[in-house]
Amino acid sequence: MGYSTDGGELVGHDGSMPTVAEFTIEPFVEGDPGPHVRAAVAAAEAAGLAVDVGPFGTSVEGETADVLDAVDTVVRAAVANGATRVSLQLTVGR
Repeated sequence: MGYSTDGGELVGHDGSMPTVAEFTIEPFVEGDPGPHVRAAVAAAEAAGLAVDVGPFGTSVEGETADVLDAVDTVVRAAVANGATRVSLQLTVGR
């Protein structure tokens, strides 16, 4: 089923549902996260999502609509700050 909305609510899901978005943002920087990762994390936090920065990627979690709304902003923040590749995986209804 394609993505559709009905009055702002996701169609095809019963009520609110948690979703996890996992990002790998390149280039990798030795030591502390690079500015492209910090910008993506800041964008996710500003969207009110729970953020977990790991050694190989970053995950954000929240209600499905909130995560989907934030993905564009997170990716754009990473690219605007030097990301050359952003890999994304969504897990809906975790």
